[in-house]
Amino acid sequence: MKALVYHGPGEKSLDERPMPELSAPTDAIVKVTRTTICGTDLHILKGDVPTCEPGRILGHEGVGVVHSVGSAVSGLSVGDHVLISCISSCGQCEYCRRGMYSHCTTGGWILGHRIDGTQAEYVRIPHAQTSLYRIPAGLDEEALVMLSDILPTGFECGVLNGKVQPGSTVAVVGAGPIGLASLLTAQFYSPAQIIMIDPDANRLEVAQRFGATACIDNVHADAVAEVMKLTDSVGVDCVIEAVGIPSTFELCQGLVAPGGTIANVGVHGVKCDLHLEKLWDRNIAITTRLVDTVSTPMLLKTVKAGRLDPAQLITHRFQLVDILAAYETFAHAANTHALKVLIEAS
Repeated sequence: MKALVYHGPGEKSLDERPMPELSAPTDAIVKVTRTTICGTDLHILKGDVPTCEPGRILGHEGVGVVHSVGSAVSGLSVGDHVLISCISSCGQCEYCRRGMYSHCTTGGWILGHRIDGTQAEYVRIPHAQTSLYRIPAGLDEEALVMLSDILPTGFECGVLNGKVQPGSTVAVVGAGPIGLASLLTAQFYSPAQIIMIDPDANRLEVAQRFGATACIDNVHADAVAEVMKLTDSVGVDCVIEAVGIPSTFELCQGLVAPGGTIANVGVHGVKCDLHLEKLWDRNIAITTRLVDTVSTPMLLKTVKAGRLDPAQLITHRFQLVDILAAYETFAHAANTHALKVLIEAS
């Protein structure tokens, strides 16, 4: 089968690899129909995730059709259309029982990280019974690829961790796919303001279309000063960091109001400064989280009800044979205006 393989920092190629096989009775093999590229894949290629070893098939998002199932898997049958969760969960360990699926002792974020992932024609899914979701008939499977990772990530790590509430003020630093997912799902709670901050004019235009109350270009404007103007010099109740670099984390510290929350979502590959000399007396909270995907069933219902349209995040489409071009398009989003690139694997 064809698969996108990581060969070390900056090195990747589309290779021929053996088709995966069941290795445990709780496994399933899924024929991938659609997948995508995540910002985390770019972090891996930069060398920010040293736990991902050369030779790994990348990718942790997608939808597909069940090709085979292990003897211990119930509730799934060959031919079922399924959503692949970016997080594999056994459902039984201490962390899973606490809803912290990302810390599952035999799972967590392993797809495209510690085991081969979804940017391939077939993928092995451990703990299939609790890591795959049957797709209700009639739903747009292209759109549901966005529910593998970015929508639950934006919602859980950003909106829920950030304690967004009716009437609260929110700033999202970074209007990429995760930031936009946070914007879309923050609206579940009717905040008074959702301010998007990004240097990319196209992404800010998209954010405004998706429901942002204000957009700030932080290259041509002082983001802190602009947010203070919008909040009567108080700052925002919730700041969502959706980039993962030191400068954006520092920016968040200047935006948060007393009693507010900084919800970090970005993947950080280098150290960031925490300015406790300015924040020690401001009653703020800083949260970190790897998505647990506990919200995936709810998000599926929301999409089915027509209250959330993930398809609007898709800007480009490619075939698996053209995945290297898809990576180039996604990695140069400022020029290509890419948000999510959809890859048809079969």
